[in-house]
Amino acid sequence: MPRSEIDLFLARPDEAVCDALRNLEGDIVVLGAGGKMGLHLCLMLRFALDELEQDNRVIAVSRFGNLKSKSEYEERGVLTVAGDLREERFVAELPDAPTVFYLVGAKFGTADRPEILRETNVDLARSLALRYRSSRIVAFSTGCVYSFVTPGCGGSHEGSPTEPVGEYARSCLERERRFQQVSEEEGTEVVLIRLNYSVEFRYGVLVDVASKVLAGEPVDVSTGFVNVIWQGDALRQIVQALPLAQSPAIPLNITGPDILSVREIAEEFGRRFGRKALIEGEESETAWLNNAGRSHRLFGEPSVEIDTMIDWVVAWLSGGGSTYGKPTGFEKRDGKF
Repeated sequence: MPRSEIDLFLARPDEAVCDALRNLEGDIVVLGAGGKMGLHLCLMLRFALDELEQDNRVIAVSRFGNLKSKSEYEERGVLTVAGDLREERFVAELPDAPTVFYLVGAKFGTADRPEILRETNVDLARSLALRYRSSRIVAFSTGCVYSFVTPGCGGSHEGSPTEPVGEYARSCLERERRFQQVSEEEGTEVVLIRLNYSVEFRYGVLVDVASKVLAGEPVDVSTGFVNVIWQGDALRQIVQALPLAQSPAIPLNITGPDILSVREIAEEFGRRFGRKALIEGEESETAWLNNAGRSHRLFGEPSVEIDTMIDWVVAWLSGGGSTYGKPTGFEKRDGKF
């Protein structure tokens, strides 16, 4: 499957997405749209609005200097605004919109640069929440704001303690708090999306594990259990979360229904690739695990099951498909990325 077809496949809306956007008034601004999920979110919104024959504009805001180019958005009907969200004048001149999806964040390469985490994940969150104080905001967060838990507990739910490990996760919790503060101070309607782990053909926990098995490299199982959700499913549920935004802000876990063994995933990839999976380390008692029961009750369980995800990743990598070359670091237990 060519990359262009993959992007369209991941961006495919369903009837529930269309229902969430039906009769939506005004434009949609997607802040931080140039990352791994931004293009697919923008296209999903555009395609759904087109199906509904609604003329709301979808506006992607990013520097567009990394994974995605402006043309990938513009040629499919998404407007783009290029610039640096750290610049006050640029932010002030952004178009107003009653609906905002917030994807801004820093993670990789920040282990020794806490100032980047503070600037991007914390300070920008408050300034942009204030800029769009009159909008309804869907803000991406992470399941890493919770503490490590045992697989037997079923995963952290929205009311579980937030005791994050490491500077990155702490900065993500602080990002949530900035949105919560603005929501309370200004009455801004916000839903905080605690997502883990989104996977697709070129990125994610499954790609990390499969790539190591295929290359004959050992798979570290010290963080021995994970949740995953197919990126298309994650985005469809995130769009459906838009009507849930309220003041005070509320969190919502988005992930798959299963707690998966990393060892078993590696061994399954080994069977599919016809080679022995090399295992390194022993499973710790705890991991970052989320319980997305609430979102599943609201939206239904994700449509793509783990066996299908594995099928797709195996087919992609076996066929020489490229990856983003950005390992998730899911196995790290010190929270340094």
